[in-house]
Amino acid sequence: MTQEEIKRLVGQAAADYINTEVPEDSIIGIGTGSTVNYFIDALTQSRARYRGAISSSAVTTRRLISHKFRVFELGDIESLPVYIDGADEINPHGAMIKGGGGALTREKIVAAEADRFVCIADASKLVQVLGKFPLPVEVIPMARVALARRITKFTIGTPVLRLMHNGKPFVTDNGNEILDIHGLTIDNPIVLERSLNQWPGIVTIGLFALLGANLCLLGTEQGVHRINYIKHVYSS
Repeated sequence: MTQEEIKRLVGQAAADYINTEVPEDSIIGIGTGSTVNYFIDALTQSRARYRGAISSSAVTTRRLISHKFRVFELGDIESLPVYIDGADEINPHGAMIKGGGGALTREKIVAAEADRFVCIADASKLVQVLGKFPLPVEVIPMARVALARRITKFTIGTPVLRLMHNGKPFVTDNGNEILDIHGLTIDNPIVLERSLNQWPGIVTIGLFALLGANLCLLGTEQGVHRINYIKHVYSS
């Protein structure tokens, strides 16, 4: 199978999981990315089973509306049984790097409200140690240069401003910019996430370790495997 065929298979498996494990009339948290798009397409067949969805990005909102899902604001709901999203990398403990699509802040906000985080990914995203994929960090524009200097000073990695095709800085849905940190070997994601969270000017770190996945639906050429995780396995 091609990677796209595997992603489609994972999207369908995620829809089957939701239809089996999540009560009717629920609102579902939905992330951003190509695998998530396949999940939305597959879930459309059972759209009437659910009240609607919470979206992590403008791109996902448009896709949900095009499939006639009702999209709620996070402040309008009282509970969120599940959040479904992809990952750029996921390690054997369910810690992830996310934000390759630029939606990391809203993804983390929605994930924090969900009872259960289900990661959907193809096998290429499963790694032993996080960091080969550059770590996205959403920053306030006025702090970007200072933060890049500080990241370099503390030899955390090499910060690179994310640019669009026209050469201008990529701007998130929140009006901020993204520094992608290259050259990392993240042995303890929770420690790094907690540390960077303290730096003024940083909005969100694309490390999802404190909010790691509960379950991964991992697509392979042999089918979709379920991996359950025990959270908070790292020392603080």
